[in-house]
Amino acid sequence: MKPLSRRKLLIDSAAIAGGSALSGTVIAAILTPSASEGPFYPTASMRMDDVDNDLVKVAGAVEQAGGEIIELHGRLLNRQGLPLADHRVEIWQCDVNGKYLHRGDDRNVVYDTGFQGFGHDITDADGHYRFRTIKPTIYPGRAPHIHVKVLKGRHELLTTQFYIADDPHNRRDWLYRRMSRAEAESVSMRFAEAGNLLETQVDIIV
Repeated sequence: MKPLSRRKLLIDSAAIAGGSALSGTVIAAILTPSASEGPFYPTASMRMDDVDNDLVKVAGAVEQAGGEIIELHGRLLNRQGLPLADHRVEIWQCDVNGKYLHRGDDRNVVYDTGFQGFGHDITDADGHYRFRTIKPTIYPGRAPHIHVKVLKGRHELLTTQFYIADDPHNRRDWLYRRMSRAEAESVSMRFAEAGNLLETQVDIIV
């Protein structure tokens, strides 16, 4: 009999223990599920000159991005729960109009030039990453989501997608429906008010 992989064992164990309410301990054991990169990952030539972790304000632009501003943060951890420092975390997503910063998105939709579209952060000694961006909006045929990529140097460790917890569009999203309940919870963004913006924490486990 072929032995089960560690990833499969962790996911199955969490699904059994999960029930309707998943505990923090169970979630911590879930390896962040991989997901399609999608067709709109902006290559270096497509990105704006400003590629920092604040996607809401583009350097040199007068207007900031349209949409609901959020702060997305969390920790990058290995499967033993130890922090991973000096790793590159990238995010990209469509703007408030549902348009991607990518030449392949050639729909007749005006792109919000106040939105950076792509950004990155480097994890600190405790594995923390942080972004200021907008609450994801709908791209036709998909639930609202944020694309995420984790790299160590040039080596890609993970590509995944974050979703809005309990968003009604999730049930109709084919990528979201492929995940187990525990996996979906591990990449779900739950928002809380923090000053004048919404804040969400999603830890990434690789």
